[in-house]
Amino acid sequence: MTSTYYTGEERKKRVFAIVGASSGNLVEWFDFYVYAFCAIYFAPAFFPSDDPTVQLLNTAGVFAAGFLMRPIGGWIFGRLADRHGRKNSLMISVLMMCAGSLMIACLPTYASIGTWAPALLLLARLIQGLSVGGEYGTTATYMSEVALRGQRGFFASFQYVTLIGGQLLAVLVVVILQQLLSDEELRAWGWRIPFVVGAVAAVISLMLRRSLEETSSAETRQDKDAGSIGGLFRNHGAAFITVLGYTAGGSLIFYTFTTYMQKFLVNTAGMPAKSASYVMTGALFLFMLMQPLFGMLSDRIGRRNSMLLFGALGTLFTVPLLMALKTVTSPFLAFVLVTVALCIVSLYTSISGLVKAEMFPPQVRALGVGLAYAVANAMFGGSAEYVALNLKSMGIENSFYWYVTAMMAVAFLFSLRLPKQAAYLHDDH
Repeated sequence: MTSTYYTGEERKKRVFAIVGASSGNLVEWFDFYVYAFCAIYFAPAFFPSDDPTVQLLNTAGVFAAGFLMRPIGGWIFGRLADRHGRKNSLMISVLMMCAGSLMIACLPTYASIGTWAPALLLLARLIQGLSVGGEYGTTATYMSEVALRGQRGFFASFQYVTLIGGQLLAVLVVVILQQLLSDEELRAWGWRIPFVVGAVAAVISLMLRRSLEETSSAETRQDKDAGSIGGLFRNHGAAFITVLGYTAGGSLIFYTFTTYMQKFLVNTAGMPAKSASYVMTGALFLFMLMQPLFGMLSDRIGRRNSMLLFGALGTLFTVPLLMALKTVTSPFLAFVLVTVALCIVSLYTSISGLVKAEMFPPQVRALGVGLAYAVANAMFGGSAEYVALNLKSMGIENSFYWYVTAMMAVAFLFSLRLPKQAAYLHDDH
């Protein structure tokens, strides 16, 4: 086992850098997820219809459109981070998220400006999608580079602690608003409040990120392949395909049991919206706490073994869990089932960014991580609830469960391609 000595001052600086980068990550994802959790309230304001499923389908379509911008964001911000520094990329991405949130908070409704309302909502989501597309790759790269050697799984897991924390805060804000406002007030104007909160928090995050130290060197930034698509595919095409393969299943199952699950409990299991919010708040809180534990597990057993366990367990248990959740009546039992599913997902999420970063050298790391993640996420993660709702409206909802299972089997097969010793950023595993 390799040991590296860090002075107390050095450890303190590294931990502060992790906190600084991840706090901005929390704000980014809060802003992005608020849309998903508020959709049941603002859908009628932008998509008038007598059928609630059609309204949700339209808002889910706009949610998916935000994901389609991620590959562009992954490319733009990955190139920016590899050629001009991680810190610059992190600051610009959070500024863009602030702009998108503020725009949604101030949008007039369909009743005021007609079809311009959903069109402008789509534009705001595209801006946010671009921002988040760049956020993931740069944050994963930055956190993997500042993490303490031998404890990279533990420290890098805080990317998903804050990513889930953003989701948790989003659902928590909705729960608080549900207590303070009536259903009519939430549908009329209350849904705007979380977007204002997100925009203000983004400004605070920008201040925090200004204090971060750069992790890339002048030498790697000036490399002829730095941030280059050509350099990435020419020299690291196989690594890119591997990352794409297991991220597809990872993204799909993550969004199935997090953002889509609240709608699933209301629409499919017939649970009251408030009960579903309570279930998801509790489950997401536990999910957040699990990340460092599963990160530490990966430091012990290796990233490859964690990924293989994730693929295998996801393949075996997705259908039984979703079939049980479909007919669940007890909120407590729903909470237990969702938590079990999230334990499986944690094997992936805790090391998601790190296992990608370990596959690429520094001159194309942010680009390789960000672009592979964004492409897989756009195709499989962002479309998860859109596909699920479409299959439900066609009367074949169960086929969605098998779709998720098939993608988990794909994730397992691609995880077999992971090297036992990472080529880059390697330490104990």
